[in-house]
Amino acid sequence: MAPPEPRITPFSSPVRRDETASRLRQPVASLWGVGAERAARLARLGIFTVEDLLLHRPRRYEDRRHFKKISELAKGEPATARGHIVAQGLKRFRGGSKSVFELVLDDGSARLHCRWWNLPFMERYFAVGDEVFVFGRLVETRPRTMDHPETEVLEGGEESFIHLARIAPVYPLTEGLPQRWLRGLVWRTLEKFEAQILEPEWAVEACRSPVTKSGSPGETHPATFPSRANAVHRIHFPEEIADVEIARRRLALDEFVELQRQIQSRRRRFQASARGLPCGGDNRLMKPFLARLGFNLTGAQAKVLREIRADLGGAHPMRRLLQGDVGSGKTVVAACTALMALEGGFNAALMAPTEILAAQHFRNFSRWFEPLGVKVELQSGNTKTSGSAPPPHAGLFIGTHALIESGFDIPRLGLVIIDEQHKFGVAQRERLVRKGNYPHLLVMTATPIPRTLGLTLYGDLDVSLIDESPPDRGRVKTFVRATDKLPLVWKFIREQLAAGRQAFVVYPRVEDQDTANDVKAVTRELENVRRALAPFHVGLLHGRMKGAEKEAVMAGFRANQVRALVATALVEVGVDVPNATVLLVENAERFGLVQLHQLRGRIGRAARESFCILISDAKNEEARRRLKILEETTDGFKIAEADLKLRGPGELLGRLQSGAPKFRFGNLAEDLDLIRRARELATQVVGDGAPSSAAHPALKK
Repeated sequence: MAPPEPRITPFSSPVRRDETASRLRQPVASLWGVGAERAARLARLGIFTVEDLLLHRPRRYEDRRHFKKISELAKGEPATARGHIVAQGLKRFRGGSKSVFELVLDDGSARLHCRWWNLPFMERYFAVGDEVFVFGRLVETRPRTMDHPETEVLEGGEESFIHLARIAPVYPLTEGLPQRWLRGLVWRTLEKFEAQILEPEWAVEACRSPVTKSGSPGETHPATFPSRANAVHRIHFPEEIADVEIARRRLALDEFVELQRQIQSRRRRFQASARGLPCGGDNRLMKPFLARLGFNLTGAQAKVLREIRADLGGAHPMRRLLQGDVGSGKTVVAACTALMALEGGFNAALMAPTEILAAQHFRNFSRWFEPLGVKVELQSGNTKTSGSAPPPHAGLFIGTHALIESGFDIPRLGLVIIDEQHKFGVAQRERLVRKGNYPHLLVMTATPIPRTLGLTLYGDLDVSLIDESPPDRGRVKTFVRATDKLPLVWKFIREQLAAGRQAFVVYPRVEDQDTANDVKAVTRELENVRRALAPFHVGLLHGRMKGAEKEAVMAGFRANQVRALVATALVEVGVDVPNATVLLVENAERFGLVQLHQLRGRIGRAARESFCILISDAKNEEARRRLKILEETTDGFKIAEADLKLRGPGELLGRLQSGAPKFRFGNLAEDLDLIRRARELATQVVGDGAPSSAAHPALKK
């Protein structure tokens, strides 16, 4: 098995390092007691080296300093107990495909039945007379019964102190690796290698400096960081449970500093090798564009454009992330940015993730730019308004992934704009940038990015924020309703359609899947929606339709000929139909909060009041709590922070975002204070030159 992609593990970078690092990176198979078979099983856990083993984080801890008598166990409460096996046996049911293995423990106060369903091999691990430690919850009280508890046969011996009478780590495992064996291996490895774990050079002063925990003004947590070696020891074998969080934060800081150091070093190398193209502009196109626009820019848009103009006229190529909630006016800012590049005599390219959004941009930019004498070209999978090579008079190229095809070149490329950038991988973005000679780059997103993700994923970009919406936008009201309210919901939507408005009806899937008949699909529900909304014309849109079909449906919807659009989440990105005032989402619990917020951005795009109705029968408390957040706020950043805490960064970013860092100890939902501190420390290391050796003696080397 090949080693996985390396994580951010600054174990000993970079003072007396080579010899120590080589010891920590020797194969785990070199450790006593680890043969080829167990080394292969450790590899399934991503453990290939001594370093990997020492950074194998426990998934939880058991306080084995206090046992409960079996007679004191309460139903539903997690608890630990110990006793001797007085009986055990395996029962197979008719047909032999199902079984239950059961053993009975006695500690002198009562008896405890432990059962394992359909795991007949468990019989091999126990014998009558064994003393056994168990951790679990009672599912029955008469007799006292635990299903599938965690167990450990207590064998005594010289290593019993590792497993008993202490706070014991419980590790993620794979088949064939006993918990007790792995715990003992980590203990022995720590004894041998803990002294080899050296401090990173930035840490000498930092570990003496308090870090304020975000959300707790004035509180430091902890007042002083432990050394890295001590943190590794504490993460495995803490004296108190509080030690675990102290150790985790220290090890998380190591990860964040290393990431920030890499980001800042890459940015400095880039700036040293690249000169900015002169795209500051002279306003000969900008002034008539703004005069014809029909509305004034918001203060936030004007502020962002000043930042962008300074970048475009600066010494280095612009690398800027533009964040703005749905409907905040990012497209107009992109248009102004493109005009600055065009005024400088350069071409610009705008890449969108879907053909629908690319076509919409093409219509808008053509309407804006062609009266100014600027040619706009479309390059997508199904539509091309130019040949394989653009004509020299063309100013702005809009497209999908077709823009990055090897046969398509853009002369004098001065500006690249990526819309809804989270839908693209880093490599795709770079392929478009490489079509020019260090062009300026503006990446835009309507997906609100929590501050922790912004500082880690986009730490090498300058960030601009449009935090103000145009004044002509209507209010959006959000409601969560159960399926039994659908007849009333359909009645309300018919009333809106009768008043001349339009509606989106969104489902999570294109087609039925046998494994989840409770999840609705657009192809199955289309006829139901048509009956519910008769006599109004209902259209269908999903990602498996051909480009021409999708464009025909969208043209009908924009023209108000299609009154309601049954669609998948394909419409979450950029679809702009101001007359749409209703969004109905069924199986709403199947979507992430940020995705629902993006979908909600399809309505409220004119001055009229709009309505978002989320249908869900979710019984899960967390799912109901998530949907309640959408009822209570339209603030995209609050929603993104909540989504990050509830679902994690992978869900929030989506599968297509490559380059996301993998942390063993860092928590992107909670560690904003550490990420900020890491950025400061990395700046001191990378610096505008060498950091002060008086402030950081270890760096003098």
